[in-house]
Amino acid sequence: MYPPLAKVRYEELKKLRETKKMLGTSLFLNWAIGPILMVSLAWILLPEPEMAPYRTGLILIGLARCIAMVLVWNMLAKGDCEYCAVLVALNSVFQILMYSVLAYFFITVMTPIISPGSESIEIDIGMADIAKSVLIFLGIPFAAGVASWYFIARRKGREWYDKVFAPKISPLALIGLLFTIVVMFSLQGDHILQHPLDVLRIGIPLVIYFILMFFMSFGLSHRLRFNYSQSATQSFTAASNNFELAIAVAIGTFGIASSQAFATVIGPLIEVPVLISLVNVALWIKRRYYDDMGRPVRRHRIKRN
Repeated sequence: MYPPLAKVRYEELKKLRETKKMLGTSLFLNWAIGPILMVSLAWILLPEPEMAPYRTGLILIGLARCIAMVLVWNMLAKGDCEYCAVLVALNSVFQILMYSVLAYFFITVMTPIISPGSESIEIDIGMADIAKSVLIFLGIPFAAGVASWYFIARRKGREWYDKVFAPKISPLALIGLLFTIVVMFSLQGDHILQHPLDVLRIGIPLVIYFILMFFMSFGLSHRLRFNYSQSATQSFTAASNNFELAIAVAIGTFGIASSQAFATVIGPLIEVPVLISLVNVALWIKRRYYDDMGRPVRRHRIKRN
């Protein structure tokens, strides 16, 4: 978690006042529509009581807004890099403040309302357990990232920080994530081989989630007359998730061999190919629905006489 948080341009937060309309749209998509959509898909597609741990894992994914890979998707889709940096910084702060509260609400409070008599393991999750995991796995690296920006970037210069320091720490994020995935698949290899349909059932709501969030975000941004680069940034920020945090919280709360953790680790395996495909879709949308200056255009049907 430290490398992506260390690369956030926290100085860009001063631009929040300049983009109130876009920020309001992004917060609505990320912290209202996204979680509700994932919770809905989890309950609709995994309604059985035995699927409860997988549902919990999906909900943890839906609440973790992307602060790392979105930088990559945004760059490939030719989005607004400065605006993306602002959203990454804002979502980092929001996750510190809201993740444990929303996770407790959707998993513990809403479960008995949606499904009375659900298993106790589904509803006996304390906010303190989730908050502790968020504090350890997001709060500490977030503080370290801010400290790195303050003490290193501001003294050595942003150019040196981006070109020398950031490339040196970047591999740590990938190494850590790959190590976690390898360990988890090593512990749950038998489960994967014996229950391939479970992997498929976890993957289906994730694919639907990515696609719906992407097109809803692009459609809303186009309607609000945001330019292409801003629309692309909105869409990829809303459609992708912070799987590192979801995996960490699932492990910290339920254990590394739990079904909840297993569901979260399926996430990045699904996200990468889907989001790469959506990059190409975004570039196609740019050619069809935006002019050469990146401004949205409306295509009307030609009426035949």
